[in-house]
Amino acid sequence: MNYSKFGQKFLGDSGILRLMDDLGNAAREPGMIMLGGGNPSHIPAVEARLRERMERILDSEGDFEALVGNYDAPGGNPTFIAALAELLREECGWAVGPENIALTSGSQTAFFFLFNLFAGPYGDGRDKKILLPLAPEYIGYADAGIAGDIFVAHRPQIQHLGDHLFKYRVDFDTLTVGDNIGAICVSRPTNPTGNVLTDNEVACLSQLAKAHGIPLIVDNAYGAPFPGIIFEGATPAWEPHIIMCLSLSKLGLPGARTGIVVATPEVIRAITAMNAVISLAPGSFGPALALDLVRTREIIRLSNEVIRPHYLQKARQTVAWFQEELAGLDFYIHRPEGAFFLWLWFKDLPITCQELYRRLKERKVLVLPGHYFFPGLEALDWRHKHECIRMNYAGDPEVVRAGVRILAEEVRRAYA
Repeated sequence: MNYSKFGQKFLGDSGILRLMDDLGNAAREPGMIMLGGGNPSHIPAVEARLRERMERILDSEGDFEALVGNYDAPGGNPTFIAALAELLREECGWAVGPENIALTSGSQTAFFFLFNLFAGPYGDGRDKKILLPLAPEYIGYADAGIAGDIFVAHRPQIQHLGDHLFKYRVDFDTLTVGDNIGAICVSRPTNPTGNVLTDNEVACLSQLAKAHGIPLIVDNAYGAPFPGIIFEGATPAWEPHIIMCLSLSKLGLPGARTGIVVATPEVIRAITAMNAVISLAPGSFGPALALDLVRTREIIRLSNEVIRPHYLQKARQTVAWFQEELAGLDFYIHRPEGAFFLWLWFKDLPITCQELYRRLKERKVLVLPGHYFFPGLEALDWRHKHECIRMNYAGDPEVVRAGVRILAEEVRRAYA
């Protein structure tokens, strides 16, 4: 059967497809230790609150029928959007209203829309790219461009912090924004590394974007004001040239697939039109379950008092386990500053991270090889790309501990 170029693109291999396939297959395999995906923890206090909201919907005459039987607007549920705009004005000081917000069927959909809105062929004949100023970056970006290779990425500075910790920083001395750049994009906290760009780094990137008349897209799926999985001081900033993307997934609603885009009315109209053409409207369950949390600001309390401490304790514990199990080896961990991943760098590893991934998978431990997280730097001959892995520490502590032990055994075997 013959396919268009669009079809051929999605029939090929991709990092995000491998991730989701592995997750789906491994979840059905008994005894598999799942350290590879992006699933958040099941936090009882959060899930209890969501269950209460669902029970009220079920008990209230007409609410359940409206939830499952009616389409929301193409831009998302207007009541939820109005409540969210009020929260962002009062809690963050952003000058936004309902006209500045659209919902999508998950953040992945939002980035597919945004990347293809600003990258690819333009009417004047130019072909524009998305600049990723700090690689490694999120695996899900890599294949989101309809026009193919749409990313230009920048190699980071590496700062050693002692005690086997390091941090990536934007190398502003060599960062340039050419005429072929349609937008700048960063995740904060960064998936896969847990890096949090400093307020100064964000301000510098914002100034660069503004000076070149292009947007700065900030993937804030793990950040403030919710779900607050951020362990360093970081101010969430918004201006008209910034497109801020939030999510309900890491709050504890990944199955609801609710992405949030905060931007100028012009961009919101474009997102709304894309929603209408591709899916008619985003899903209703996320906004329905989170509405009361947003109205009462309980979403902020849960983020600050429950979700953040939960992941911070897990991060510290998992780092301690690795420092114990890998003692004596030349390993480094990116300082966990947010999200719920550890990014491990095994300097001069005699095998590739892909081979380490394969060996771990044979031992029923699923992680992700690091080379998939460098979109825009695929052609760069940089050994570092093949010495790193990402692992998720959000799961059951006993399971994570067992996975850390097996991972360390395989790394020692590789060096030996």
